Amino acid sequence: MSDALNATAPLPREVADAYVDALVALDPLTGTYLGVPESNRYLPDFSPEGQERLAGLARETLQRLTDAENRPGGDSPAERRCARLLRERLTAELAVHDAGEGLRTVSNIESPVHSVRGIFTVMPTETVEDWSAVAARLRAVPAALEGYRASLGQGLERGLLGGPRQVETMIEQLEEWTGASGGDDWFADFAAEGPDELRGELAAAAEETTRAFSELARWLGEVYAPAVAGTSDIFGRDRYARMSRLWNGSDLDLEDAYAYGWEEFHRILGEMRTEAEKVLPGAATPWEALKYLDEHGRSVGIDEVQGWLQSLMDEAIAELDGTHFELSEPVKRVESRLAPPGSAAAPYYTQPSLDFSRPGRTWLPTMGETEFPVYDLVSTWYHEGVPGHHLQLAQWAYCSDDLSRYQTGVGMVSANAEGWALYAERLMDELGFLTDAEQRLGYLDAQMMRAVRVIVDIGMHLELEIPAHSPYHPGERWTPALAQEFFGRHSGRPAEFVESEIVRYLGMPGQAIGYKLGERAWLAGREAARRAHGAAFDAKRWHMAALSQGSLGLDDLVEELSVL
Repeated sequence: MSDALNATAPLPREVADAYVDALVALDPLTGTYLGVPESNRYLPDFSPEGQERLAGLARETLQRLTDAENRPGGDSPAERRCARLLRERLTAELAVHDAGEGLRTVSNIESPVHSVRGIFTVMPTETVEDWSAVAARLRAVPAALEGYRASLGQGLERGLLGGPRQVETMIEQLEEWTGASGGDDWFADFAAEGPDELRGELAAAAEETTRAFSELARWLGEVYAPAVAGTSDIFGRDRYARMSRLWNGSDLDLEDAYAYGWEEFHRILGEMRTEAEKVLPGAATPWEALKYLDEHGRSVGIDEVQGWLQSLMDEAIAELDGTHFELSEPVKRVESRLAPPGSAAAPYYTQPSLDFSRPGRTWLPTMGETEFPVYDLVSTWYHEGVPGHHLQLAQWAYCSDDLSRYQTGVGMVSANAEGWALYAERLMDELGFLTDAEQRLGYLDAQMMRAVRVIVDIGMHLELEIPAHSPYHPGERWTPALAQEFFGRHSGRPAEFVESEIVRYLGMPGQAIGYKLGERAWLAGREAARRAHGAAFDAKRWHMAALSQGSLGLDDLVEELSVL
């Protein structure tokens, strides 16, 4: 390309924003999360043809990005970070697409059916026009689910099969959402909250939606489940490497990561024993002490827990702002919510729209419980809310004028965000917010869960050997059954949570390891910056600079954090 033509090429951030505009046209769910009102009436095309259109957009964008990087100014720090992210993300997504993974996407937490149900929990519902959009989107559900079924059907034809345990769990979830398992019809209940003038339209649209989900559950049970029965949920090394790249933004040394998981397991276990002795002197194991806390520790009832979690986040903002962070007013707004029935067991967070008209929200799945132990809530809400997911993702939205829209949400790397949130838990421990033995034991139990995730997620998908220093089945090869038992023995969480987690790892390989490996990257970046600045290192300045740079994969994250 000539210098003259090169000078007229868009910059990387312009390429990224153009990509987002085109993506929103193909994926209205992304539009809703970004706060684009025009998206709220539509759903994506989940069919093979729809997936190929998304892949075509990615390929075209990568070609334009090469020209942008060669333009004068295309290598500035801001442009470089955006280009690195865009290239890494689109390349990882295309590798997954080209391998046909989109034709076998079944999961208990990450699939088109979860995306469709979940979008209704974040849509605006303040006005009649808002509810009119809800009705239109409900009417779009049957076509969207038909496209998803077409993709799964093509996967069956090509021998690209989803895991049987994922399918079984999805069917159970669909039956719960639709009321087929004896509960309420979630979509009917949701639509009933609409205004009187649209009540009939909303009820009819919700009925169509429920019927579409019921028909999908029937097809999964009668056609898909028998076709995948007896097959393995295990991904194997090649598929696992592709998926771990997608979730982590890194071509990981999986054996090194597996060994690191074990190192953290033994370190955390030692600390847990110390705290357990404070909670229950003479406790045989830390989990005996946690069981004691389940029965005798402080707890919050179902009627109070939402407000209690809100107060916890409000107090964290008040304590941290101006001392360890410098927070803008929009970022200080975060809401606590109870998750809708049928959600997976783990708490989660949804980020604000770019204009903050929809705030960031934390979600607590109740799982039928009416009492919630305090030890299990405090560090979790430091993770999901403040200073965890909310501070990072809300700060990205606040910096959207300086970053591309791609960097503030669309291109989020899971391990970057989950690593920050786990780092945030550790930071609160470092700052002295977890001196209470009960709460600190809960924090360490959560840390242990993330170390166990690294061990079992990599171990069972690669069928690695359990090392000689393991307290459990040394010398054997990991299986999902061994992973579930190991997790249960080293967690204070109930059996149904543990089972839900194992199903999650089997359906989302490589995602669960990003918490601990991401935390390691954030700690390494902070330590490198501390060494570079010496006595002049300012943690508050570093935190805000780190939170304002947008998303990056782990390969790039440490390098960028080190020079802040």
